[in-house]
Amino acid sequence: MFMINKEVKTQSRNYTIPLITITLLFFMWGFITCMNDILIPYLKQLFKLTFFESMLVQFCFFGAYFIGSLIYFLISITKGDPINKAGYKKGIMFGIFLAAFGCILFYPAATFSYYPLFLGALFILGLGFTVLQITANAYVSLLGSEESASSRLNMTQAFNAFGTTIAPVLGGHLIFEFFSAPDGSFSAVATRIPYLIFAGILLLVALLISRVKLPSFQTQEEEIVKGWGALKFSHLKFGVFAMFCYVGGEVAVGSFIISFLEQPQIMGFNEIISKNYLSLYWGGAMIGRFLGAISLNQSLSQSKKAIYMLGAAAAVFLVIFSIVDLTFSQISFFLVFIALNFVAFFIGKSAPARTLSIFAAVNVVLLISAMVNHGELAMYSILGIGIFNSIMFSNIYTLAISGLGKYTSQGSSLVVMAILGGAIVPIFQGYLADQFGVQHSFIIPVFCYLVILIFGAYCTKYLGHVETTDAKSGH
Repeated sequence: MFMINKEVKTQSRNYTIPLITITLLFFMWGFITCMNDILIPYLKQLFKLTFFESMLVQFCFFGAYFIGSLIYFLISITKGDPINKAGYKKGIMFGIFLAAFGCILFYPAATFSYYPLFLGALFILGLGFTVLQITANAYVSLLGSEESASSRLNMTQAFNAFGTTIAPVLGGHLIFEFFSAPDGSFSAVATRIPYLIFAGILLLVALLISRVKLPSFQTQEEEIVKGWGALKFSHLKFGVFAMFCYVGGEVAVGSFIISFLEQPQIMGFNEIISKNYLSLYWGGAMIGRFLGAISLNQSLSQSKKAIYMLGAAAAVFLVIFSIVDLTFSQISFFLVFIALNFVAFFIGKSAPARTLSIFAAVNVVLLISAMVNHGELAMYSILGIGIFNSIMFSNIYTLAISGLGKYTSQGSSLVVMAILGGAIVPIFQGYLADQFGVQHSFIIPVFCYLVILIFGAYCTKYLGHVETTDAKSGH
């Protein structure tokens, strides 16, 4: 829909400060998003909800992504791209203010202890993050060369995953312990101060961004692409469905981990203990994204990639160990998954479609293991899924929009709409959990990852010549 004027391209060294600033935003974005996994068991007990009813948290939050993206798409094909007109900085600021307002709405929701108000606050919060999803991801891709865009996006998403890793520990401590009632009972007021703090931090990030000089990337308008021409590309349609399944599967698994670990046949943990293991799930995604950022860096030799990936894995593992309230023996099993992740990366040879299929196949096996086993083996299986989720968003996104030409912006909007999977899939799993139990409900994400596996295989065959770093973004 628009393209960057070549005259504004400068050396990547000029983008260091803007990239650091936007990375800070990704961190907070991930932190607050993962707080939903803490809210679900908390609100479930507070309001005596069924699993289905508690999954309305994710339905409202991720449903906002679909509605927000749909509105953006309709405006784009009729009036022109809004971000192209307003600028990335204004778009990012608007998204932050909207998300902060959503956080502030938790105060009246908690004061009146009314579940629909919580859902309304989550919907507004989701709309804010929708704007950030559309603007910030694209902006990161512009902060440097096109060849390193995928590596750069994986790196910023790794810090997004860092936020999701510490959120269960810090956020769980704030809600379940620090701001809970003195007698330990559940009270809605425990969410008031934490979300006001989150709103304050978001506004501070907005202030920082307002003071930092961000490249404006002057654009020149092309003819508005009307209609649904992007849908003539079969790999885009398949990619939209794959993204729906990926976000749905990842969110559903994360949403049920605390409830899964509470099951007597699994571990029988309470929320205070389970939140630390939830951090391992999201911490795995952080490790995988750092490894993905290195693996997709085409300027490095295979030997250097191996050394850098090993160093990054060790460093991030130590960070996770320092965050979670668990002993080394309790998290040492994670080293096995890191080693398996290394093997999967090198078997995939940094080819996005092949690597995507391999990672999805591993997650299918892990989910089946979690469904049929008990105790620690079931727990380890469900926690290991996070590290193999790591590169799925960036790989699905890039493969889906590859070769779209003038339809790239339109295709991108459709892929972002597919984040609706985070709203729909957990609802279905919640229904199955009420009917057949939490453990058996994981059959839903099994089908999600099977779709991703098939999409990767399809792209390996029909888009095998397209590497992630060569995919044309159209921006």
